[in-house]
Amino acid sequence: MKFLKVFSRVFKIRDLRKKLLFTGFIFFIFRAAAHVPVPGVDRQALSNLFSKSQFLSLLDIFSGGTLANFSLMALGVGPYINASIIMQLLTMIFPALEELSKEGEFGREKINQYTRFLTVPLAMFQSFGMIAILKQQGLGIINQQNLLSLFAMILSMTAGTVFLMWLGELISEYGIGNGISMVIFAGIVGRLPISFFQTASIAETLNLFNITVFTAMSILVISGIVFVNEATRKIDISYAKRIRGSKLYGGGSTYLPLRVNQAGVIPIIFAVSLVLMPSMVGRFLQTVDKASLVSFGQRLVSLFDPSSLTYNLVYFLLVIAFTYFYTAITFNPEKIAEQIKKNGGFIPGIRPGKPTALYLNKVLSRITLAGAIFLGAVAILPSIARSLTGITTMAIGGTGILIVVSVVLETTKSLESQLIMRNYDDF
Repeated sequence: MKFLKVFSRVFKIRDLRKKLLFTGFIFFIFRAAAHVPVPGVDRQALSNLFSKSQFLSLLDIFSGGTLANFSLMALGVGPYINASIIMQLLTMIFPALEELSKEGEFGREKINQYTRFLTVPLAMFQSFGMIAILKQQGLGIINQQNLLSLFAMILSMTAGTVFLMWLGELISEYGIGNGISMVIFAGIVGRLPISFFQTASIAETLNLFNITVFTAMSILVISGIVFVNEATRKIDISYAKRIRGSKLYGGGSTYLPLRVNQAGVIPIIFAVSLVLMPSMVGRFLQTVDKASLVSFGQRLVSLFDPSSLTYNLVYFLLVIAFTYFYTAITFNPEKIAEQIKKNGGFIPGIRPGKPTALYLNKVLSRITLAGAIFLGAVAILPSIARSLTGITTMAIGGTGILIVVSVVLETTKSLESQLIMRNYDDF
């Protein structure tokens, strides 16, 4: 209801209405392009394969629902996300990139440009790997055999990824919300009707207890995601009284809200991009002629099967690691402490300056741990749900639920902040 209320208010403001309509137009282009298939693919055989493979279903979520169609955008924004991870790691390693990242808007734009350049070779490599995986299945999914046809397929898929990356950046600049998250959100929501139908089709084969447990888990997970995303730790900040002439200034108090889930949905997107890589590499190695590489590829595929303990443990730990990593990038305690000190503020019982920064870092580390563990639990939720209920076909997994709910909440907050900026005091 809150989202609908915000939505109705947005349409009363001309520039916000234009942003919302522009975002909807980009969604339309994305969903239309998602149905333009790469030539030389048997889509019926591909659909049958996806219905039986958890690994490919996970890949399809993060392609924005385009991989199941094997469209021009089959890779989705995966290569761009991987390139972003690599660039952020390189920024921490190389001093020149670190200095560039501190140069304000110019530095960020240069790093974004490097990320785009890196996306192209990654997209070509992943295109080749995906084609090799599908050919290795031996189901006649890939009909093209000669080198020229293979190159055309790789080029088409790479161009689709670059086009989708561009659409995401257009949303970020001229639309509403984070473009990459919105693209993934649109893909998941676009697949929901079919997914719900598939889930409902097997409901009659399950007993009432399993269906009840599954429904209760779904409600609890959605409620938990909303609760954790909205949860904050309020740090009290007081301001010293100052006398100028005969007048007394300052002396007020406020608070600094620290979110439990400071990183939002980004850690889980980063984590799933990395945890799927070993399976992709393993399936690619199974297509080579060398026996030792084939054996190693089979072990990788077995270890990182989405239902295996290794996969879920690594996935869980990666989500926790990326939550801390992204929080450290987006929230700088030293900078916040310096701003508080410049404004004449202090945290009661804590000295201004470095002690304040250390205190904020300590508090943030503790609450981030709670948020990171929750995100990790949601990420491995499908495996837990399958073991408890026996339902193997779900309308939307834990990762998908997290992305959808988080994007809706973040978009609502973005719209709220823009409404408040326009003096909607009653809001």
